Amino acid sequence: MNTKKSPSVSFEFFPPNTEAMEATLWQSIERLAELDPSFVSVTYGADGSTRERTHAAVERIIKETRLTPAPHLTCIDATRDELDDIVREYWDMGVRHLVALRGDAPKDAECYVPHPDGYAYASDLVDGLKKVADFDISVAAYPEVHPEAQDADFDLDNLKRKLDAGANRAITQFFFDTDVFLRFRDRCGQAGIESALVPGILPITRFPQMERFAKMCGAAIPDALRHRFDGLDDDAETRQMIAASVAIEQVRHLESEGIEDFHFYTLNRSELTYAICHALGVRSGQAAA
Repeated sequence: MNTKKSPSVSFEFFPPNTEAMEATLWQSIERLAELDPSFVSVTYGADGSTRERTHAAVERIIKETRLTPAPHLTCIDATRDELDDIVREYWDMGVRHLVALRGDAPKDAECYVPHPDGYAYASDLVDGLKKVADFDISVAAYPEVHPEAQDADFDLDNLKRKLDAGANRAITQFFFDTDVFLRFRDRCGQAGIESALVPGILPITRFPQMERFAKMCGAAIPDALRHRFDGLDDDAETRQMIAASVAIEQVRHLESEGIEDFHFYTLNRSELTYAICHALGVRSGQAAA
């Protein structure tokens, strides 16, 4: 009898803006809900947009599923009072998990400028959220350093501030070089960070799309990974098999290094994430206990 503990998984979705996208999202939520995730996060829009659609998606998750929603919140374009009101409303809806982020500057801005009456940075937001109610809070971490950070030490100090402010865990930006994550985990330990560090996994649905995401967040794409997708632009079936293979190798390697929690950036698709979780031993109808 296999008594090995299954990993804990969580999934990220984004609020849809068309009826077709909404149908795809809910098909994915229904399929992945079978895997009993610890929570599902709902994004907020890089520049603080989609606020109402995020709220609507979270409300539907609460009403129609047994999932634990974790809406994203950012510091962008909102005062402290406005954000405090939003999270009080979330608490009244039954939300107990949040993902607290600084957020990206609006597209027409040259750089991020804190709102004069808002929370300046994610650490300030975490502190403020904890004063409103005792939320379970996740924050972001960057194994390859946030693109705007002065250097790796500055970035690590910022992560520690967010966790010291009351965040419960850090979810990393996606990465493809597993050794980068493991070295980052070591540096976190050396810096006295004891909170959970959860690797963010991005199944590669479309390689050009992934390249754009990687460029924006500073994630490196190994040459060996590019080579595996060469010549598959018009071969979706083989692309999907390669993508599943790549991600399964990655999560199994991480598992062998003691990782027990995984966060998947689903892009509102279920197929690859479901297959990867299956390979990890997370199965339908079997709680990850």
